[in-house]
Amino acid sequence: MIRTLHERAHTLNKKIVLPEGEDPRTIRAAQRLVEEGLARPVLLGRPDRVREVADAEGIALPHTVPIVDPETSEKRSEYAQTFFQLRKHKGLTYEQALETTGDVLYFGDLMVKRGEADGCVAGAAHPSPDVVRAAIQVLGVAEGSALVSSFFLMVLPDGRPLTYADCGVNPEPDPRQLASIGIDAAMNHRFLTGEEPRVAFLSFSTKGSADHEAVEMVQTATQIARQLRPDLLIDGELQFDAAYVPSVAERKAPGSPLEGLANVFVFPDLNSGNIGYKITQRIGGAEAFGPILQGLAGAANDLSRGCDADDIVNVAAITAIQART
Repeated sequence: MIRTLHERAHTLNKKIVLPEGEDPRTIRAAQRLVEEGLARPVLLGRPDRVREVADAEGIALPHTVPIVDPETSEKRSEYAQTFFQLRKHKGLTYEQALETTGDVLYFGDLMVKRGEADGCVAGAAHPSPDVVRAAIQVLGVAEGSALVSSFFLMVLPDGRPLTYADCGVNPEPDPRQLASIGIDAAMNHRFLTGEEPRVAFLSFSTKGSADHEAVEMVQTATQIARQLRPDLLIDGELQFDAAYVPSVAERKAPGSPLEGLANVFVFPDLNSGNIGYKITQRIGGAEAFGPILQGLAGAANDLSRGCDADDIVNVAAITAIQART
């Protein structure tokens, strides 16, 4: 699965900006992206500091990798004007925009917004809310999406890919938002894996086995998703075993179009989604790639602050694929 994603990224040759350029993990990832031909990285940070960290870590950073300091960049005023135009309706002044563009997260997303980079990957040294906030304010929500959310691409030990959503952004989505999360996750699963999505909206109930407002929320979300995308294979509400194990599905959800073979799992809230992906990763031995952002009008992705250089390389490759157009 990962080899295939790398091969796809290699053919695209996209420019990916890495805002946390002074972090040794990011520098090492940039080195690998160049050596493996997966993307053309741009590092943000103080050039002297980036090279100092690279030398201290024994990283042979290629001289071809651009290092841009947002604080001193000659383009900062242009970027500030772009950000000012995007946010002046929210009361942002030009002076505030100029100050904000000194932030590496905003500068990186503005590079994408202005077409000077194809995608942005950050989060190794910044909290997820900061990464997502910058991406939303600069890139905005994509047409056709109700909100920005996230998914994890989970690769099981046997190589099978699963998509989990939303595990990193929205604490308590309403039914329409949950439906949008599921639809976006389905399309991303198809795009990244080549598989037809089989979408399960998860609950602690299967087909009315429990009566609770939380169950009703998932039922409503499933109905909305089916109405919006009748071409997709969608079912809910389902407990995980009824969505994943054919023999259990036959007993608990006879007649389910998924037949216990779901590959896209839509969790009802952030609590369950975050817990679920970490259990699958730590106990199930799956590789977890993400959180990958979806619903943005541009390619930008978040990282876990516990990530390593491999994670950054893989998310950068996925970002390059997302930025195909």
